[in-house]
Amino acid sequence: MDLNNILSQLESANEEDVDALLQQYNRENSHTFAFEQKEEALRSKLCQSVLTVLGRQVLPGCQKTCLETLRILSRDKRVLAPVATREGMMILGRMARLRAGEEGGDEEKSSQEDALSEEEERVVVEALKCLCNVVYNSPAAQQVSVDVQLAHGLCASLRTARSWRHEVGLFSLRLLFLLSALRPDLRGVLRREWHAVRLLSEVLEHTLDVSWVGPYEAARPDSQALPMPAEDNERAMEALKASFNLTLSYTGGEEDDHQFRLIAAILRHLLMLKTETEEKTEEAHSHAVNLLNNLPASCLDVLIDLPVQGGQEKYGGKNMDAIQVLLDFMEKRIDKGSNYKEGLTPVLSLLTEGSRQHREIRRYIKAQVLPPLKDVKIRPEIGTTIRNKLVRLMTHVDMGVKQTAAEFLFVLCKESVDNLLKYTGYGNAAGLLVARGLLAGGRGETQYSEDEDSDTEEYKSAKPFINPITGHVEEPLPNPIEEMTEEQKEYEAQELVNMFDKLSRQNVIRPMGVRPDGTLAPLEETLCDPHEDNSGSDSD
Repeated sequence: MDLNNILSQLESANEEDVDALLQQYNRENSHTFAFEQKEEALRSKLCQSVLTVLGRQVLPGCQKTCLETLRILSRDKRVLAPVATREGMMILGRMARLRAGEEGGDEEKSSQEDALSEEEERVVVEALKCLCNVVYNSPAAQQVSVDVQLAHGLCASLRTARSWRHEVGLFSLRLLFLLSALRPDLRGVLRREWHAVRLLSEVLEHTLDVSWVGPYEAARPDSQALPMPAEDNERAMEALKASFNLTLSYTGGEEDDHQFRLIAAILRHLLMLKTETEEKTEEAHSHAVNLLNNLPASCLDVLIDLPVQGGQEKYGGKNMDAIQVLLDFMEKRIDKGSNYKEGLTPVLSLLTEGSRQHREIRRYIKAQVLPPLKDVKIRPEIGTTIRNKLVRLMTHVDMGVKQTAAEFLFVLCKESVDNLLKYTGYGNAAGLLVARGLLAGGRGETQYSEDEDSDTEEYKSAKPFINPITGHVEEPLPNPIEEMTEEQKEYEAQELVNMFDKLSRQNVIRPMGVRPDGTLAPLEETLCDPHEDNSGSDSD
């Protein structure tokens, strides 16, 4: 449909004709996401014309059609100038019932939300979709949103979450997520002045149907209960994403401790739920892990401070069900074999901090990941156990993945170099030891309990024969110089020296040694005595 024709008719058309014209345009472009550059000016004028129509008192049916047109146009970030104005954003905010930039009590707003007809609800949903597109695609619209306090209107809307219909809730939460993601400066205001973290926690409580039976203890989901409905799961994911933004790099204070613990309890409840598909369950667990990483590690005791069914006395009577879910999630992410940085490192970091701060969590995870060694004839990185998989990651090409996996195993070993080498071999652990300055052995800085690990009889008997580099008992290899004469041995040794000397002079390799403090240094520095005065000696 010709845009010039639409624009010329819109100027003089009545409401019914406007509705018919734009409906035809919407049908023709509903699946259009890439627009021709030559018509940018015309599409920008169409945006302005549609806003002009919305500024008049038109019926909800026409409002919905106009908003659908704007939603299609807002896919093109180059034509949003008319919308990314105070007037344009105020119109969309009013259509979405957010009262952007206006005074109005929450009680009045709530009563209006309850009175929405189905047709009016479709208008609100379309306006929210438009706002999501415009905010995502236009930095100017983001600034106007801050100026007209669009987020304040969203927080007021969160207070009526129990009366939301699905799409109104979904796109309200998505808009809050986008604003908090794209405008980091808004996060502090959302937390302090509009209590958005608390409001989002209440949304999660309601959406996940949390029923409290004690301080930070939710009633356990019925194992026979139906999976969480897809719509509830969608809204919960948007609330989790917005909560993640608002708690990112925020340490909080004493007054926030209760809120953080409440979030941890809600997330524990979420970890125990199932959704309609395994893929959606994994997605929910991924968002839960991300948010748990933002909470102080001291709050993670909420994950295990519940009554135990069946008893686990050796872990202090703590309930490890949620920790097991996290371990299963971690192994699934390892088995996927891709996107380790975003998919795996968050859960590794979470379990590392939980193990560092909470003795019972560390002891439970170590029993699953690093059980007492028995068979030491196979290299630590070979096999299908979770230990084998993690040791393989210690030499991964991605530095972040490698360091996170190594740190996790190091903490499980109570940051003891000897214990780590026992489970991984020196070759796999070398990267971590270099980074931590522990090549000479010793421990990390964290203090751990004094309980000792007991070795199996199989490990004790095999220990003298284990190659410390590879971490396993190797089959004896034939001695390559056994049948050489002394002259041949001297010749080969000299050839080796010459080869190393050449590589060193060409800076292909640089001989290194270990200082007494466990850090690497050039070989010549580690060989000289720091207390010896060589100022008067001759040097070649």
